Amino acid sequence: MANIIPFRGYRFDPAKAGDPSTLVSPPYDRVYDDVREDLHNKSPHNIVRVIKGKPTAADNEQSNVYTRAADALDQWIESGILVRDVEPGFYAYHQDYSFGGERLSRKGFIALGKLEPEKVHAHERTLKGPKEDRLRLMRATEGNFGHIFMLYNDPDRTADRAIAKSIEGTSPVVEAVDADGNQHRVWRITDPAVISVVQEALAGRDLYIADGHHRYETAVNFMQECGQKGWTPAAPESFDVRMMTLFNIAEPGMSIRPIYRLVHGLKDFDIERFVSQAEEQFVVSRHASFDAMAEATTAGRKDHTFGCVAKGAYITLKLRDEASLAQWMPADRSDDWKRLDVSILHTMVLERLFGIDAKALEEQTHVTYTVDLAKGLEAVESGAEQLFLVLNPTSAEEVVRVADQGEKMPQKSTDFYPKLLTGLVLTRMEINK
Repeated sequence: MANIIPFRGYRFDPAKAGDPSTLVSPPYDRVYDDVREDLHNKSPHNIVRVIKGKPTAADNEQSNVYTRAADALDQWIESGILVRDVEPGFYAYHQDYSFGGERLSRKGFIALGKLEPEKVHAHERTLKGPKEDRLRLMRATEGNFGHIFMLYNDPDRTADRAIAKSIEGTSPVVEAVDADGNQHRVWRITDPAVISVVQEALAGRDLYIADGHHRYETAVNFMQECGQKGWTPAAPESFDVRMMTLFNIAEPGMSIRPIYRLVHGLKDFDIERFVSQAEEQFVVSRHASFDAMAEATTAGRKDHTFGCVAKGAYITLKLRDEASLAQWMPADRSDDWKRLDVSILHTMVLERLFGIDAKALEEQTHVTYTVDLAKGLEAVESGAEQLFLVLNPTSAEEVVRVADQGEKMPQKSTDFYPKLLTGLVLTRMEINK
């Protein structure tokens, strides 16, 4: 059940650091090399210098991206670039954005959440490399920068109403615009009565990780390391909690994008042989263009339809019979898990037809990921990738149903949009060593 705590966050002082839009960053896993370069150029105080700094040829154990991150963080705090709030509180967080031709608003709040993995529902498998990277950063900085995107379900919207009333008519303490033009606004909530209402409203609620599985598991691993060393928390902001942003599933404005698969490194890959093998369980259709294939994939969402692009070939695969899932999908999985498009794609295409099993996926030897249709098409047409697999998004309701049964989806099953910006609020751990 949710155990959430108000905290004293650090925020950039715009008088010293500049426009907040130049200081924030997407989550570290969306900071590609070109994005990192752009963020570096925006400001000497952009949070990317902490969460994903530039490596150099001279890096060693004493000087590297992690030690430089810690040095930058210390310097920003000492010089007043980052200022800690005096009173503990929650932080209301609104995202105003465009999606699917609509203008939407997603409203949640930022708090510390107790690290209780046995009480938190995770829905995705994680990758080893990102967790090692995040753990090294956490050891060096003893800070929390990115958010854990958490879902809870409160149809009565008790916390939402209390927060909305508390910030009505007040100005945000942070406003920033991301690279997609989406607006991010943050308000402080310090009224003890409001904080109490929110805590009580969530006390009996389950929490579901929507985004940030690697960050959550890394925080748990670091907490266990600290416990083994005999360290204890010295303040509410310590190693036994993690900064989270919580959204009510019952609130409008929740959008999820699909994450597409790019396949490479297959020996003697032949698209016609692939099609022939796929026809056993899928209805195969060929299309004259990429756009026609993409449209057919979207239209076939309820029929478990997937798009496939090889060089010069635009194909859709539609599952012949949902009843066949009982034969082809793992017997120890629930029906909800078996009906997920991402589960069907991984089990009946990647694993059965290509031999790409869970170990290969974890090691990323044959599959990479993108949310950008144009980039996926370009990768195949350039010859950089052999096959581009397009699928429809997972819904928030599917996430909850699978997580409630203690199951995890394949990695990269969901892309909640827009991403939560890193750098709006952050925490530094206080530890008795």
